[in-house]
Amino acid sequence: MHWIDLRSDTVTRPTPAMRQAMIEADVGDDVYGEDPTVNALQARLAGALGFEAGLFMPSGTQSNLCALMAHCQRGDEYLVGMEAHTYKYEGGGAAVLGSIQPQPIVTAGDGSLPLDALRRAIKPIDPHFARTRLLCLENTWHGRVLPLDYLAEARALAREHGLAMHLDGARLFNAAVASGVPAGAITRHFDSVSVCFSKGLAAPVGSVLLGSSELIEQATRWRKVTGGGMRQAGLLAAACLHALDHHVARLADDHARAERLATGLAGLPGLRVAGQHTNMVFIEVPVERLTAFRAYLEQQHIRMSIGYLPTIRMVTHLDIDDDDIERTVSALTAFFG
Repeated sequence: MHWIDLRSDTVTRPTPAMRQAMIEADVGDDVYGEDPTVNALQARLAGALGFEAGLFMPSGTQSNLCALMAHCQRGDEYLVGMEAHTYKYEGGGAAVLGSIQPQPIVTAGDGSLPLDALRRAIKPIDPHFARTRLLCLENTWHGRVLPLDYLAEARALAREHGLAMHLDGARLFNAAVASGVPAGAITRHFDSVSVCFSKGLAAPVGSVLLGSSELIEQATRWRKVTGGGMRQAGLLAAACLHALDHHVARLADDHARAERLATGLAGLPGLRVAGQHTNMVFIEVPVERLTAFRAYLEQQHIRMSIGYLPTIRMVTHLDIDDDDIERTVSALTAFFG
C-alpha cells in the first residue's frame, strides 16, 4: 500500500509538469535582482493582488517576519491572534529578532479577532507602553475563512487608530476559492500580505511578501539580514508560477474531498468530527485510545499528526485522491466501528 499522508498540505511533491517548468526556468542572480523568473513571479502576484511590489522568500515564516520588521521598530507592538501562526508557531521571531512585542488576542471561533477586544488592546500614546503599530490577521485560520465584511470592519478600525494591517495569507487562495471571489477581494484590505506556495498550491518551496515599494525595500534588507537572499532562485519561482497557472482552481477538489472525509467519519462511535473547513477536517479521539490509534494508522500506511491532545487535524491536498479518502474512511470505520 502507498502511504496516505494527511498531516499537512506541505507534504505535496512537485508534479512532472512542475518539475519540467523548473528545469526550463530562465535564471539569474536574485540578490542582484537579476533573476527573470523571480521578477516575473513577484510582478505577476503584485499586480494580481493590488500591490506595488513583491519579494520572493524561502519560507512563510521568513516572509511574515520580514513584514513585521518592516512595519515595526524596536519597542513597537503588533496585535495578533493567540492561536495565530505568526505568534505561536514561528519561534517568537518578531520578539527575538525584531524586539517587537506581540499583543495576543483570544481568537473567535470563526478565526476573527473580535473588534472590541482589538480596540481595548490598542495602547495609548504614553511612554509606559509599547507603541501599537500593526494588526496581523490570518486567512485561512485552521481552515476557516475570514468573512469579507469582517475584513472591512477590521480595516476601518485599523485606520481609525493609525495601524497598518498585515495578512498571513499562507492559504489565501483556499480562502478565495471557498469564498468564490478573486484573491484580490481579500487582499485589498491589507497593507502587506504573505502568500505561501508550498502548502495547497503544492510548490516545493517559497512564499512571496507583497506591499508598497517602500515596505518591500525595507523587507529586502531584512531578508538579507535573516539569511534569505538566494541566487538562481528562478528554479523555485518557476514552480510557483506553474502553481498559479494550474493549482489554484483545483483547490476546490481538496475542499470537496475534506467534506467527503468528514461526512464519511460522522457518527462513528468513539470518534467525534469536530469540524470541516476548506481542506481541513478536525476529529476528536479519546486520549486513552491515541496510542493504539497511532499504531493502527502505521499498520494501515496512513499518516496523521497525533500528539497528546484529543484533537487531530487531517489535511487534504494535491497528493490525496478519491481512493485515498475512501481508504481512510474504511480504515477508521474498522478501528472505531
